[in-house]
Amino acid sequence: MDILFATERLKVRKFTPDDWEDLAEILTDKEVTYFEPYETFTREACVQEAENFSKSDEFFAVVLDKKVIGKLYFSDRKYGSYEIGYTFNGAYQGKGYACKSVKGMIAYAFENMGVRRIFAEIDTRNEKSVNLVKRAGMRLEAEHKELFPRKEDSSVYNDFYIYAILKREYK
Repeated sequence: MDILFATERLKVRKFTPDDWEDLAEILTDKEVTYFEPYETFTREACVQEAENFSKSDEFFAVVLDKKVIGKLYFSDRKYGSYEIGYTFNGAYQGKGYACKSVKGMIAYAFENMGVRRIFAEIDTRNEKSVNLVKRAGMRLEAEHKELFPRKEDSSVYNDFYIYAILKREYK
Protein backbone atom coordinates (compact mmCIF):
# COMPACT_ATOMS: atom_id res chain seq x y z
CA MET A 1 0.00 0.00 0.00
CA ASP A 2 1.19 3.47 -0.84
CA ILE A 3 1.63 5.18 2.53
CA LEU A 4 1.91 8.93 2.06
CA PHE A 5 2.89 9.67 5.66
CA ALA A 6 2.35 8.40 9.18
CA THR A 7 1.83 10.02 12.58
CA GLU A 8 2.31 8.28 15.92
CA ARG A 9 -0.98 6.38 15.58
CA LEU A 10 -2.25 7.01 12.06
CA LYS A 11 -1.25 6.11 8.53
CA VAL A 12 -2.38 8.16 5.55
CA ARG A 13 -2.35 6.22 2.31
CA LYS A 14 -4.01 5.77 -1.03
CA PHE A 15 -7.46 4.19 -0.93
CA THR A 16 -7.99 0.67 -2.19
CA PRO A 17 -11.26 -0.77 -3.55
CA ASP A 18 -11.36 -3.00 -0.44
CA ASP A 19 -11.82 0.09 1.75
CA TRP A 20 -15.46 0.41 0.69
CA GLU A 21 -17.01 -0.93 3.92
CA ASP A 22 -15.08 1.46 6.16
CA LEU A 23 -15.78 4.26 3.69
CA ALA A 24 -19.48 3.38 3.85
CA GLU A 25 -19.48 3.96 7.62
CA ILE A 26 -18.40 7.53 6.86
CA LEU A 27 -20.31 8.42 3.69
CA THR A 28 -23.69 6.87 4.65
CA ASP A 29 -23.88 8.90 7.89
CA LYS A 30 -26.16 11.92 7.37
CA GLU A 31 -24.62 13.82 10.29
CA VAL A 32 -21.06 13.23 9.07
CA THR A 33 -21.85 14.28 5.48
CA TYR A 34 -24.14 17.21 6.36
CA PHE A 35 -21.60 19.93 5.53
CA GLU A 36 -20.11 18.05 2.57
CA PRO A 37 -20.72 19.31 -0.98
CA TYR A 38 -22.33 15.99 -1.92
CA GLU A 39 -25.34 14.00 -0.81
CA THR A 40 -25.15 11.13 1.68
CA PHE A 41 -24.18 7.89 -0.07
CA THR A 42 -25.84 4.48 -0.13
CA ARG A 43 -23.70 1.50 0.90
CA GLU A 44 -23.82 0.28 -2.70
CA ALA A 45 -22.51 3.59 -4.03
CA CYS A 46 -19.56 3.36 -1.62
CA VAL A 47 -18.23 0.32 -3.52
CA GLN A 48 -17.82 2.49 -6.62
CA GLU A 49 -16.58 5.47 -4.61
CA ALA A 50 -13.79 3.39 -3.04
CA GLU A 51 -12.84 2.27 -6.55
CA ASN A 52 -12.85 5.91 -7.74
CA PHE A 53 -10.79 7.06 -4.75
CA SER A 54 -8.24 4.27 -5.37
CA LYS A 55 -7.56 5.80 -8.81
CA SER A 56 -7.47 9.40 -7.56
CA ASP A 57 -4.49 11.52 -6.55
CA GLU A 58 -6.78 13.77 -4.46
CA PHE A 59 -8.29 11.40 -1.86
CA PHE A 60 -6.41 9.62 0.92
CA ALA A 61 -7.47 7.10 3.55
CA VAL A 62 -6.73 7.87 7.20
CA VAL A 63 -6.07 4.53 8.89
CA LEU A 64 -6.05 3.69 12.60
CA ASP A 65 -4.72 0.16 13.16
CA LYS A 66 -6.24 -1.45 10.03
CA LYS A 67 -9.47 0.56 9.90
CA VAL A 68 -10.14 3.51 7.62
CA ILE A 69 -11.55 6.14 9.99
CA GLY A 70 -11.46 9.13 7.67
CA LYS A 71 -10.63 10.58 4.30
CA LEU A 72 -8.51 13.53 3.35
CA TYR A 73 -9.05 15.54 0.20
CA PHE A 74 -6.00 17.39 -1.13
CA SER A 75 -6.44 19.06 -4.50
CA ASP A 76 -4.12 21.15 -6.65
CA ARG A 77 -5.72 24.55 -7.30
CA LYS A 78 -2.75 25.84 -9.37
CA TYR A 79 0.15 28.15 -8.61
CA GLY A 80 1.29 26.08 -5.62
CA SER A 81 -2.07 26.43 -3.86
CA TYR A 82 -3.92 23.33 -2.63
CA GLU A 83 -7.34 22.82 -1.09
CA ILE A 84 -7.65 20.48 1.90
CA GLY A 85 -10.81 18.79 3.11
CA TYR A 86 -11.60 15.96 5.51
CA THR A 87 -14.44 13.69 6.54
CA PHE A 88 -14.24 11.34 9.54
CA ASN A 89 -16.26 8.45 10.89
CA GLY A 90 -18.53 9.85 13.62
CA ALA A 91 -17.30 7.23 16.13
CA TYR A 92 -13.75 8.62 15.80
CA GLN A 93 -14.55 12.32 15.93
CA GLY A 94 -13.47 14.45 18.88
CA LYS A 95 -10.39 12.32 19.55
CA GLY A 96 -7.80 14.43 17.68
CA TYR A 97 -7.43 12.08 14.70
CA ALA A 98 -8.69 14.58 12.12
CA CYS A 99 -6.45 17.36 13.44
CA LYS A 100 -3.39 15.07 13.53
CA SER A 101 -3.98 13.92 9.96
CA VAL A 102 -4.58 17.50 8.69
CA LYS A 103 -1.40 18.68 10.44
CA GLY A 104 0.42 15.70 8.95
CA MET A 105 -0.82 16.53 5.45
CA ILE A 106 0.20 20.18 5.86
CA ALA A 107 3.69 19.14 7.00
CA TYR A 108 4.03 16.55 4.23
CA ALA A 109 2.87 19.00 1.54
CA PHE A 110 5.15 21.85 2.61
CA GLU A 111 8.18 19.64 3.21
CA ASN A 112 7.88 17.23 0.25
CA MET A 113 5.60 18.58 -2.49
CA GLY A 114 6.72 22.17 -3.01
CA VAL A 115 3.31 23.46 -1.94
CA ARG A 116 3.12 27.22 -1.32
CA ARG A 117 -0.36 27.64 0.19
CA ILE A 118 -3.04 25.36 1.66
CA PHE A 119 -6.63 26.44 2.20
CA ALA A 120 -9.92 25.01 3.46
CA GLU A 121 -13.42 26.17 2.51
CA ILE A 122 -15.72 25.73 5.53
CA ASP A 123 -19.43 26.39 6.05
CA THR A 124 -19.58 29.08 8.76
CA ARG A 125 -22.03 26.89 10.74
CA ASN A 126 -19.48 24.06 10.98
CA GLU A 127 -17.84 24.98 14.30
CA LYS A 128 -16.03 21.63 14.66
CA SER A 129 -14.27 22.14 11.34
CA VAL A 130 -13.39 25.77 12.10
CA ASN A 131 -11.86 24.71 15.42
CA LEU A 132 -9.92 21.91 13.72
CA VAL A 133 -8.21 24.18 11.16
CA LYS A 134 -7.38 26.73 13.85
CA ARG A 135 -5.69 23.97 15.89
CA ALA A 136 -3.86 22.93 12.72
CA GLY A 137 -2.34 26.43 12.47
CA MET A 138 -4.52 27.89 9.73
CA ARG A 139 -5.83 31.46 9.91
CA LEU A 140 -9.05 33.07 8.69
CA GLU A 141 -8.44 34.59 5.28
CA ALA A 142 -11.92 35.43 3.99
CA GLU A 143 -15.65 35.05 4.47
CA HIS A 144 -17.81 34.53 1.41
CA LYS A 145 -21.45 35.50 1.86
CA GLU A 146 -24.22 33.30 0.45
CA LEU A 147 -21.84 31.13 -1.57
CA PHE A 148 -23.54 27.73 -1.90
CA PRO A 149 -27.18 26.63 -1.57
CA ARG A 150 -28.17 24.76 1.58
CA LYS A 151 -28.86 21.05 1.03
CA GLU A 152 -32.30 21.02 2.61
CA ASP A 153 -33.44 24.35 1.17
CA SER A 154 -31.86 25.53 -2.08
CA SER A 155 -33.43 28.98 -1.68
CA VAL A 156 -31.10 29.59 1.32
CA TYR A 157 -27.42 30.21 0.62
CA ASN A 158 -24.73 29.44 3.18
CA ASP A 159 -21.75 31.60 4.08
CA PHE A 160 -18.26 30.07 3.91
CA TYR A 161 -14.95 30.84 5.55
CA ILE A 162 -11.62 30.42 3.85
CA TYR A 163 -8.89 29.35 6.26
CA ALA A 164 -5.33 29.14 4.94
CA ILE A 165 -1.69 28.72 5.77
CA LEU A 166 1.30 29.74 3.69
CA LYS A 167 4.54 27.77 3.62
CA ARG A 168 6.36 30.77 5.12
CA GLU A 169 3.87 30.76 8.05
CA TYR A 170 4.34 27.05 8.69
CA LYS A 171 6.51 26.23 11.73
